[in-house]
Amino acid sequence: MSKFNLMILASTPEDALSAQNAGVDRVFFDLEYIGKAERQRNRDTVKYHNDIEQIPALREVVTSSSLLVRTNPIHAYTATEVEKAIRYGADYLMLPMTMDRNDVETYVKLVNGRAKVIIMIETAASMTRLDEILEVPGIDELFIGLNDLHISMGLNFLFEPLAGGLVDFIAKKCKAKGVPFGFGGIARIGDGILPADMILGEHVRVGSSSVILSRTFKGGDSPQAIDFKAEVDKVRNCFDELQTWSADQLDENRLKVKQIVNRIVFPV
Repeated sequence: MSKFNLMILASTPEDALSAQNAGVDRVFFDLEYIGKAERQRNRDTVKYHNDIEQIPALREVVTSSSLLVRTNPIHAYTATEVEKAIRYGADYLMLPMTMDRNDVETYVKLVNGRAKVIIMIETAASMTRLDEILEVPGIDELFIGLNDLHISMGLNFLFEPLAGGLVDFIAKKCKAKGVPFGFGGIARIGDGILPADMILGEHVRVGSSSVILSRTFKGGDSPQAIDFKAEVDKVRNCFDELQTWSADQLDENRLKVKQIVNRIVFPV
């Protein structure tokens, strides 16, 4: 299996350096704001108000990890965002809220091979049009954004698309085209209403190559100090162990995930 990449959001050089020192593969700088507040109103999600001019300071300290920049969805100033992000040193550019093949073709053309391109699938429209999207040359990776995807589909819980088989549907199409993919986020091992180790089991089962680490890795709302590197190491060790599991063990884990998600969505 290809490398499993751990990503975490960072807005300051201090956060970026901390993530790099902890062994995170990709420092994730988020520029997306267009439409986000409206889509995620009254939801406990992270909404950044970052400025593209912050990127050079992050690039200066991000030396052994990669720097991933998520731009806004396709809009009037996408070309400017892409140009600046590349000039400031982004290794990866990520397009959110992809709607169709035209969005992807526009983005890939603007990047023009100067950085790796990650396309997000986080709308019902993009999932429906996935075959056409995957036909576009120049996509290096795909990432399934479970947060906006479940909102787009009118679902109640972040991991319903996973439990309902929609991640499997997308994974199968990506693997048929040889496009690496990742999905969702995880809390620290031992945390989360859906346990992080069980979610990692699903990453192994479907062949995912990346995940976003939640804010719990940086302490989140916890008053206790967090050993960032130790928590990252726990994820790596858990993932390595899960890769030794049989297909039957992974399928048993899938069923447990489905049961827990159903209890969360439909409490007795």
